[in-house]
Amino acid sequence: MRAILLGPPGAGKGTQAEIIVKEFSIPHISTGDIFRKNIKQGTVFGKKAKEFMDQGLLVPDELTVELVKERLLQEDCTNGFLLDGFPRTIFQADALEDALNSMNQKLDFVINIVVRKEILVERAVGRRVCRNCGSTFHTSFNKPKKEGICDNCGDKLIQRKDDTEETATRRINVYREQTEPLIAYYTKRGILLNVNGESPIAQVGKEIVAKMRNK
Repeated sequence: MRAILLGPPGAGKGTQAEIIVKEFSIPHISTGDIFRKNIKQGTVFGKKAKEFMDQGLLVPDELTVELVKERLLQEDCTNGFLLDGFPRTIFQADALEDALNSMNQKLDFVINIVVRKEILVERAVGRRVCRNCGSTFHTSFNKPKKEGICDNCGDKLIQRKDDTEETATRRINVYREQTEPLIAYYTKRGILLNVNGESPIAQVGKEIVAKMRNK
């Protein structure tokens, strides 16, 4: 099972990715996680990525493509994967297709989570992230059992610097400009599955799994 998870910032891709990888026993490959790991470690790549992320901008293609290609060659991707946060542009989509062709592989599905802009902004402003394990919660939609504390590891939840209304709006606009063309790109290939991301988390997950199994 080789799939891509599409959706604007705040659509719930990370949460739904957990459901998908558990259901189909495939690795979750998130460029966001890769970027944050490099930022935390203070690598040259991380420093460059941070400059763009702090401004609510997408990390340029050239800094992303080779990293993802290398990841897909690892052993745990032999039976499939779920890409989250990549591709973001037509250039990246073409690069991914070339990489998969060289490995005699092809994509099975592209899941597109659809959410209105005003709801995306609300989600971003209320988002809280565990500073230790990266688990995500929300002050309204997905509250932790204990306020300000991660359910999974017990560490402190924080609000990321880029989770403001201004930055969220900018990120959504950038997404629409650069990433939404992928919807048409994958629709033409007959593998796009649209899902209503405004439903409760569990319901969205069930819809995604059902569509992937019944396609």
